[in-house]
Amino acid sequence: MGLIFWSLLLLQAIGLTVASPVYSQPRQTTLWDVIVVGSGPAGTIVASRLSESGTKKVLLLEGGGPSYYVTGGTERPQWLAGTNLSRVDVPGLYSTIFSGTTSLTCGKNVNAFGGCTIGGSSAINAGLFFEPPASDFDNYFPTGWKHADLQPSITKLYQTQPSTDNPSQDKIRYLQSGYTAVKKWLVTNGGYTELDINANAAKKTKVFGHTIYDYSNGQRGGPVISYLQSALKRSNFRLQSGAWVQRIIRTGGVATGVVADVGGVSTTYSLSAKGRVVVSGGALKSPELLMKSGIGDPAVLTRLYQANKLGGLSPKSWINNTAVGAGLYDNPNTFIELSSPSVQAYAYSYDNPPATDKALYLDHRSGPYSFAGQTSAFWDTVQRTDGSVAGMQGTIGTGGYSDYTNSTTITLNIYGTSGLKSKGKVVLDSNFVPGPSSDVYYSNAQDAIDISTFIHRLFAALPNSNIYPLNIKATASQAEIQKYITTPSAYAVGQVNHWSSSCRFNACVDTNTVVVGTKNIHVVDGSIVAPLTVNPQMGIMIVAERAAGIIAPLL
Repeated sequence: MGLIFWSLLLLQAIGLTVASPVYSQPRQTTLWDVIVVGSGPAGTIVASRLSESGTKKVLLLEGGGPSYYVTGGTERPQWLAGTNLSRVDVPGLYSTIFSGTTSLTCGKNVNAFGGCTIGGSSAINAGLFFEPPASDFDNYFPTGWKHADLQPSITKLYQTQPSTDNPSQDKIRYLQSGYTAVKKWLVTNGGYTELDINANAAKKTKVFGHTIYDYSNGQRGGPVISYLQSALKRSNFRLQSGAWVQRIIRTGGVATGVVADVGGVSTTYSLSAKGRVVVSGGALKSPELLMKSGIGDPAVLTRLYQANKLGGLSPKSWINNTAVGAGLYDNPNTFIELSSPSVQAYAYSYDNPPATDKALYLDHRSGPYSFAGQTSAFWDTVQRTDGSVAGMQGTIGTGGYSDYTNSTTITLNIYGTSGLKSKGKVVLDSNFVPGPSSDVYYSNAQDAIDISTFIHRLFAALPNSNIYPLNIKATASQAEIQKYITTPSAYAVGQVNHWSSSCRFNACVDTNTVVVGTKNIHVVDGSIVAPLTVNPQMGIMIVAERAAGIIAPLL
C-alpha cells in the first residue's frame, strides 16, 4: 500500500489527479446519499453534478479498472513509454482496440463489444460528438424532455466538454484525400451542403462536413477529463473501481444499498435515509442489474430465482415489469469499400506508427494520431409513403477494411438512425450474461427498404465522381442492395454497439428517471435514450445533465 500511496503523491505533485485505489473498508461504514453504478459518460456526469453540492456524499462505482493515464491507466505500446499517456489518451489508437488483447473492454461480462473501464465506452470509442437535432427530442422524448427542456443541459454540456472538428494542435487537417473525394461525390454531384455540423445541428437532410470530436489538446477528452477530474477534488465524492455491482438491496420499492464484488469480496455499500441509486451501466448492463435485483419480466426473474441469482429475494418481493430490457436498439450498419485514384489510404498502427507521425504526436500532439480516423460525416432522410421519416448517417474513414485494404481504398460506414422500426431486447444467456436478442436488426422489413433506398440514392450520384464501390456494384438495384445489407457478412449486419432504448420512458422509468415500481432507483444512461439521428454519445451526455438536475432536488 505504501508504494501505491507514494505513486499517487508523485502523480498529484506533477499536476495529475488520479482515481483512488481500492480501499473498500473505510467506505463500507459510510452512508451514501447517492450511489452511481457505472462510470460511463452518463454515470460520470450524474455523479459529478450531484457532488457539486459539497455536502451530499456521492459514490461512483465502476466494475472495470483504469483507462486514461490520469486514472492510473498504463496499457499502452512501447512508443508511449515515459510519457503521461496511455493508449486511451491517443485518439489515433482508437481502431486498434478491435484487435489484440486489452483490459478495457467488457469481455465475458457482456455478450457485445463495449467499454468496462473508467469512462465506459467513452474511453474506447472514436469520441464522435454530434449534437442531436431538436426534432429527436421533440418527436421521440416525453413531456419534460423536449428540446426546450433540454436546452439548458445542452448549454452546460458545451460549457464543460470541449470539442473540435480539427483536433491536430498545429491546426493542419491530416489525411484529407478521402474528404476531398467524397465532397466531390456528395456536394458537387449529389446536392449535399457542406457545413459545420454542430453549428447547424437541426439540419440533417443532405448535409456533409468534418467530423466533430470531444477531444482537447490533441488527446481524447470525454467526461473522465471534463467532469471526473473536478469531482475527484471534492471531499464528498469517491470513485471505486474494480467494483462489480451484483444487485441492489431493497425493501419493497425502496433501495437501501448495493452489493458489489470488489476483488472477489462481497461488499455492501449503504444509502442514507434519503439516498438514491442511479444505475448507469449502459443499455445492456443496466437492465441486467435491475433483473438481478428482482425488477423485470417475471419469466426472466423466475429463471434467476431458480438459479439462486436474486440474493434470496422471494417472488412476492419482485417488481414485475416486462419493459425492463425491452426496446433495445442499435444502428444497423453496412461497410462500403470505396476506391479512388485520388485517395491515399492510411492504416493506424498500435506498435509501429511511421516515425514522422509518431514524432508529430509525441512532440506536438499533431498529425494523424491526433484523431480517430473519421474524416467526414453526412446525413440524409428517407421519407416513407405514410409521411414518417427515417434518418440516415454515413462516416468516412481513412483506410479500407477486411478484403479491401489497398492504398487507394477507404471505408464508408452507413447506418440507419432515428425513426427505424426494428427493436429487440436484453436477454440473459445460460450463464446469465446480458446481450442483445437476435431481432435487433431488420426484424421490421421497412428498415432494410429505407437503408437500401438511401444507398441506392447515393450510388446514383457516383458517375463522374471518380469513386468506385468495391463490395457492392455501383449499378446495383435497390432490391440487390437490400439483399446485400441484410445478409450477414464482414460488411453487413454487424454490431455498431450504439446500444440504447432498453429502459424507455413511461414504461421502464418515469419522467424523473425513477424505475417504475420503486421510490429511489433511477436509470440514467443510453437505456432511457430514444434512437437518435446521430452517434449517441453526446445525446446521452445531454440526458445525463438533465437527469442530474432532476435528481438533485430529490436528495
